[in-house]
Amino acid sequence: MRYVDGFLIPIRRKNLERYKNIARRAGEVWLELGALEYMECVGDDLRAKGMSPFPVRAKTKPGETVVFSWIVYQSKGHRDRVNAKVMKDPRILKIIEESGSSLFDIKRMSYGGFKAIVDKRR
Repeated sequence: MRYVDGFLIPIRRKNLERYKNIARRAGEVWLELGALEYMECVGDDLRAKGMSPFPVRAKTKPGETVVFSWIVYQSKGHRDRVNAKVMKDPRILKIIEESGSSLFDIKRMSYGGFKAIVDKRR
């Protein structure tokens, strides 16, 4: 069964284009080094009635939205091997250096690794 790393990132709307550029480049590295899927999505329909919407969970501030992202792997071990390669890749190190702390507040980012319990695809 596949394994997924998931992310919820509060981000200033004015930084979305910059984030998209960085995310596109990072996704290319993750896929080249073995990830099965790499997805970055910006909030669009976030007014869930009777539930706790993502912006509330992410504690967004005025002028912010959320990015919901995930990376899919064959297994947790596969994730660990891919991420070890990614973190040593000079392209990722350059991306991290370029983005710095001005792109979003990493302390407000949510992250977790998830075991897939249902995995249906077309």
